Amino acid sequence: MGIGGVSDVLRSASTLYGQGKVLGDVGTAVLSKSLDVQQQQGDALTKMMERSVTPAVGGNFDMSV
Repeated sequence: MGIGGVSDVLRSASTLYGQGKVLGDVGTAVLSKSLDVQQQQGDALTKMMERSVTPAVGGNFDMSV
């Protein structure tokens, strides 16, 4: 393999590395967005559960025998 062949191999390796880095960056961005959505859904569920609790119910218990 001559110098031109080595140069082509290095250029191809560099291109593949760049493409892999881009795919990794995209995957990281998608995962980050997914985590943000999960956090928002968890917060919404927590708020919904907090609103469903009626503090006055069960506060007074009258018992007659």
